Amino acid sequence: MTHKVITSLIPNYQNLKDSKVFLGLALLSVALRFPFFFRDYIDRDESTFILMAQSWVEGHLPYTQLWDLKPPLVFLFFSAIIYFFGKSFIAIRLFGALAVAVISFFTYKAGKEVHSSRTGFWPAIGCVYLLSLFGSVQGVMSEHLSMLLFVPALFFLLKFKKKRGYFLAGIFFGLSLMMKLNLAYALLGVFIWVMTRSQQERRLHLGIERTILMGTGVLLAIVATFLPYLLAGIPEVWVDSVIKAPLAYSTDQQNSVFKVLPLAGVLIVLGIACWKKKWIDFSEPKVQLLAIVIAGVVFSFLKSGKVNGHYLMQLYPMILILLGIALSNALIYRTKYYPIVLLLTILLPVESYLELTNIVKNKKEHGTYYNGEGFTVPEFIREHHLNQEEILFFEYHIGYWLLGSSPPSKAATHPSNICRPALYPFFKNPRKNALEELQFLLDTLRPKTVVTRKDKPVFDKEYVAEDAYVRGYLSEHYRLEGTVGRAEVFSRLEGQ
Repeated sequence: MTHKVITSLIPNYQNLKDSKVFLGLALLSVALRFPFFFRDYIDRDESTFILMAQSWVEGHLPYTQLWDLKPPLVFLFFSAIIYFFGKSFIAIRLFGALAVAVISFFTYKAGKEVHSSRTGFWPAIGCVYLLSLFGSVQGVMSEHLSMLLFVPALFFLLKFKKKRGYFLAGIFFGLSLMMKLNLAYALLGVFIWVMTRSQQERRLHLGIERTILMGTGVLLAIVATFLPYLLAGIPEVWVDSVIKAPLAYSTDQQNSVFKVLPLAGVLIVLGIACWKKKWIDFSEPKVQLLAIVIAGVVFSFLKSGKVNGHYLMQLYPMILILLGIALSNALIYRTKYYPIVLLLTILLPVESYLELTNIVKNKKEHGTYYNGEGFTVPEFIREHHLNQEEILFFEYHIGYWLLGSSPPSKAATHPSNICRPALYPFFKNPRKNALEELQFLLDTLRPKTVVTRKDKPVFDKEYVAEDAYVRGYLSEHYRLEGTVGRAEVFSRLEGQ
């Protein structure tokens, strides 16, 4: 009886309608992510994107008032939401959930185009889970936004053979680059695939035409982000911030390639196994496209020597489609496995269940569903009549947004940028290193209120001198007004 109930939930793949698939993915995405709609911040990057977006809404182009090391379209996504819905965490997180649904839907469409409806359906479900659970992916990250454009572009290449399909794909690829620059390596692979496929078909002239059309679309999208700066008479701001700064950062922050080799090794071993077992036909051009995109993204990780959990979101759609093909050809899709699949879908969202419990508990104890020091610290500052304008957040910097204030310097927009002096020249910071920037922030600007983390270094553990300076300066010139959760709030002593 139970088995019949479970199997009845499995759709008729051949009769799936796009509208119902998207609606189902959207509902699943919102359900998994809803408990996090009320969290102050899930990742520091998300808070920085919001601050940059608010500055844009107030009339300042990105990088002119505040500064961060991300392409401009990341901030445009947040700016549009803030412009229409105001300072709403729920709106930002809701649109983030819809972005996940769109990525997953085009994963379904791409999988269907490469292999079958079933191969598209289950990877799409997997995408919703992997783009919504486990760590900082519960926030709205630049990887979400880049895939929001990159995956549809892949689908256009897989689906449409006419010239306009390549041009449209190029525009979407270009927009995705203006969300996440490391996708340039994957895009290079796509261009190689277009030319190679045309050569195999003995239609090289057509490959050249398609490459030109796609390249034109990419350039148009990039130029569109450059034009506002050109019209404002500050083209160098775009060049320095969008092109030069990321290149300098990748050189300055080079980590060991061995940190990424395990990921590359696992993917290579799995690929070889699937090829030998004939579960995946890598001679199929559409499969080759997915494989070369994966290779390009992994190569970008190898170049930086770094791979965080949220970086992997740039791999999930393509990997899941290939995994779906492998499982289908290995005859793993059998009804006897459906109870296991159902059990996994119920058990995997443990973080969502815990967060839901947390917001209900917070409502009972504090009268609000919103939780986290990003909310409670600004509330503490207001209640104790501390200065809300001359303020410096070393942590929980979403507090600037809630207090209606602004970071005191471009370097302080994202607190970690204070310790990245290699970036200073690209936003015209006259200070030469982190200690000089800290001296400027604390001893020249002399903020009336300072917020840090309790019992934690101000910066990452390798920045010993910088942490010692901040702690020493605070102990001499500031008074601890109170501890709010994991935050410490200081006010400047009179006459200091």
